[in-house]
Amino acid sequence: MAATALPVTDRFLEVLERLSEKAIEDYYNPYQQFEWPEKLDENRLWMSPELLTPYGTPYFDELGQETLHRLSKWESINFYSLNVHGIRELLIEVVGRIHMPGFEVPSDFFHHFIGEENEHMWFFAEFCRRYGEKIYASTAMRADSAWEPEVENFLVFARILFFEELVDHYNMRMAQDETLCDTIRQVNRIHHQDESRHIAFGRELVSLLFARMRDAVGEERLREVESYLKRYVVFSVNSLYNPHVYRDAGIADPLGLRNALVADERRRPHERKAIRKPLAFFLKTGIFSDDTLPVI
Repeated sequence: MAATALPVTDRFLEVLERLSEKAIEDYYNPYQQFEWPEKLDENRLWMSPELLTPYGTPYFDELGQETLHRLSKWESINFYSLNVHGIRELLIEVVGRIHMPGFEVPSDFFHHFIGEENEHMWFFAEFCRRYGEKIYASTAMRADSAWEPEVENFLVFARILFFEELVDHYNMRMAQDETLCDTIRQVNRIHHQDESRHIAFGRELVSLLFARMRDAVGEERLREVESYLKRYVVFSVNSLYNPHVYRDAGIADPLGLRNALVADERRRPHERKAIRKPLAFFLKTGIFSDDTLPVI
């Protein structure tokens, strides 16, 4: 895990100082922030319609309004469940690096990051337990190679950044959607408020880690890293298509629907919209050589 020191820039130091100050100014107590109603109205959408996985395909209209309401509830629970699992994994990785060689400079901000992400995990889990009475299970994509320390550290924070940017796309849309209930809008609004800082930090850190990795490994290794990260992007997007969600929504052939939606090219523009910002960042920094994604 240990690696050489980060090639720290004045810009990185300024960003760290500004974001740390902002984290202190914006601090809130999540255990007092939310007023959880006893139940949420199941006769309305729990997620903006264009974020639902059948959107843009004939299945969206064929399901009917009642089924779409049920589907929106369970896709909402799945989305927050993915947040719970994703946050737990990123916390493990960040805690393992705080005040360790190679991460001396960002470690102070890591304290804000860890505290905020722990609180996010709590309120996403609280939502799932209160209104879905469960947290959906999740699988993690593991590395298929033994990476050098510089590569491993880069990939940890590149995955974290992508995960945060994907989630933030959903957060921003639902926070602004006045057709959703106040509780759902508030959860997404508050998460976006914190994630905007984490994303700003993540972009700076990933850029520095990429520079360090590029100096440490050869061109062939860089292409392997790009291939792995692209597969992680597709894996993350595909995790939104959960057959257990479709089953809970009362859909007769949940696995069949999942396979049909994942294969449906009409879903690609909506997926691309959700990942537009992180893809643009990966291309701009040279992490990706092109925007072609694999089929997995």
